[in-house]
Amino acid sequence: SCGGKYWLAIHLVCLFVCFSFCLDNETKLVGHESYITFCHLENEAAFTCSADHTIRKWDVVTGQCLAIYRGHTSIVNRILVAKDYLFSGSYDRTARCWSVDKEKQIQEFRGHRNCVLTLAHYSSRDVLEEEEEEEEEEEKVSRDLLVTGSTDCTVKVWWVSSGRCYQTLLGHTGAVLCLILDAPNRELFSGSTDYTIRTWNIVTGEQLKVFKEHQGSVICLELVNRHLYSGSADRTVKCWFVDTGERIQTYKAHKHSVSTLKYHAGILFTGSGDACARAFNSRSGVLQKIFRGHKFIINCIQIHNELLYTASHDGTLRVWDIRGICKRNKRRLKKERSVQGRSSQKGSLARLFNNKVGCMIQQENGEHEAVELM
Repeated sequence: SCGGKYWLAIHLVCLFVCFSFCLDNETKLVGHESYITFCHLENEAAFTCSADHTIRKWDVVTGQCLAIYRGHTSIVNRILVAKDYLFSGSYDRTARCWSVDKEKQIQEFRGHRNCVLTLAHYSSRDVLEEEEEEEEEEEKVSRDLLVTGSTDCTVKVWWVSSGRCYQTLLGHTGAVLCLILDAPNRELFSGSTDYTIRTWNIVTGEQLKVFKEHQGSVICLELVNRHLYSGSADRTVKCWFVDTGERIQTYKAHKHSVSTLKYHAGILFTGSGDACARAFNSRSGVLQKIFRGHKFIINCIQIHNELLYTASHDGTLRVWDIRGICKRNKRRLKKERSVQGRSSQKGSLARLFNNKVGCMIQQENGEHEAVELM
């Protein structure tokens, strides 16, 4: 389906995804009583949320369940780890904040009229001037804010410390499926089943621009150097220049909805419902490579040390050697280094992958073969 109903219904598909990693021995993370909806990697831990209403923290080396977070009363759709906080959004119409270490719920964010599908987090220090912060005396203790997108067509911004709603952003006429923040520029981008992307001033709540050229739900977003990439159920990715709202490129060749995006070294990597990942020259839009092997939708892409990691609803993680295509784009790396690219080099995935979560096999001819981690 190219409509939004597919992306709302996918959370209800009865799949049990067993996340497993190839180490000295096979390690499996088993414990949820229903299918897993999302996974977040942080340091040497994996966090999963499920239709069984719980969130679990795992040791990815041993497969041991380290913590269980209980409190939601319906399917948990999305989780996000930031600082010492674990945030979650659910079909029970709430988002919640947990202490990562104590397995304790710290705050509940109640106000959406329907399920919470997507999350983002930032600190007011990143966007507010000193005189503006003084007006928020109530929130002096903690300046963290949570952003939530819902099927009730709204985006809400919440003070984490009090659970109070700071802003409600109105304008979408369909479910909000994805969010991305540009805190230094005080901008928030949201994608929806109404086929649009909207830009908001995160401080005032003012709607700044509407991007309207997609012919299907906007499922995923990536922001790089004031260029916004949007993946859609219309089987395309579009690149927009944020400052003017101009569409400057369209990436085609997908045979199904585009479910995930990642920019790296001048290359745009995409994952799709057709079970393939693709690599495009971000400037020209030329398709450079197709990665085939998964059996179902690719829902997550990560890149580290010129290895491409793709995770799928088929329950597997695959690793691909992308050094060849990265080499051809190496000259553009310094000019178009993204904020997210920098964080991925320094952040938790680097530590996780150095812990031999992924591996490559060198064949006799010297070429490297992608290894499927099952």
